[in-house]
Amino acid sequence: MAPPIRNDIRNDVRTDRSTPGTTRRSLLAGVAALGALGAAGCSRVATASTTDGGDLLERLRAAGVVRLGIAGEIPFGYIDKDGELTGEAPELAKAIFKRLGVDRVQPVPTEFGSLIPGLNSQQFDVVAAGMYVNPERCEQVIFADPDYQMLDSFIVRKGNPKGLRDYKDVVEKKAKFATGTGYAEIQYAVDAGYDESDILIVPDQVAGLNAVESGRADVFAGTALTTREVVKKSAKTEATKAFAPLVDGKPHVDGGAFAFRLTETKLRDAFNVELRKLKKSGELFRILRPFGFTEAEMTDLTAKELCGG
Repeated sequence: MAPPIRNDIRNDVRTDRSTPGTTRRSLLAGVAALGALGAAGCSRVATASTTDGGDLLERLRAAGVVRLGIAGEIPFGYIDKDGELTGEAPELAKAIFKRLGVDRVQPVPTEFGSLIPGLNSQQFDVVAAGMYVNPERCEQVIFADPDYQMLDSFIVRKGNPKGLRDYKDVVEKKAKFATGTGYAEIQYAVDAGYDESDILIVPDQVAGLNAVESGRADVFAGTALTTREVVKKSAKTEATKAFAPLVDGKPHVDGGAFAFRLTETKLRDAFNVELRKLKKSGELFRILRPFGFTEAEMTDLTAKELCGG
């Protein structure tokens, strides 16, 4: 998602990063291979814009390609069995950037915790990784409005023998708690009173599933989407009912969005215009639905709300 979210600035989410037996390393390797092919003959990302609002959109139109920073995670951005880039964020990027006059997308794989540094060091043009919008990240990048909203859920043993339904239960019942590298769930557990040093940090939700199946953890916390998808092939575990974690004592709903450099407000604003059109027409849900999203995860949340003002 590895330090808590406030230190390493990660999303999410997360994801159903892969089916059992597929590792983050293998996903990243696949993306790297595709990226290498796409990079041939392609110029490096240009240096930061100097004009008010940035001129990146004009440069992307001229180049005909936008470079997407992804973290090799299902369902947010990954290489499918045919070697093609897909996922909710790349598919949405294809639709929106085509409307903006940019016909091609090119993946640039990295670890989730390196997405914001990579964006700001010009390694790619936009973060397309289902990244949660939060105040800490809003100090480093600007976000489009969220394209989805998300609650949390747990992976537990069949029958949920410890009765774990939220972070308070985990603390009170002294459950062995696991979550992913850089996940926002780290901080949610800490805020509920769980000792951070006792958290089992694993690479992704597949590793979390394995930890619960093997008994190394009683519970793995992730997004409702990732947990419900990853347990589908498990005979030993189940996903709990989705719930809203507490932030400052109040139920909190997260939202994931594309991220841009602070200078590129023109590109972000143009992206938002097209995103709103897709929401209004219902096309956004049609794009996200194949990746496990439901109507309940469509949202009118704004980046401003999630950034804290």
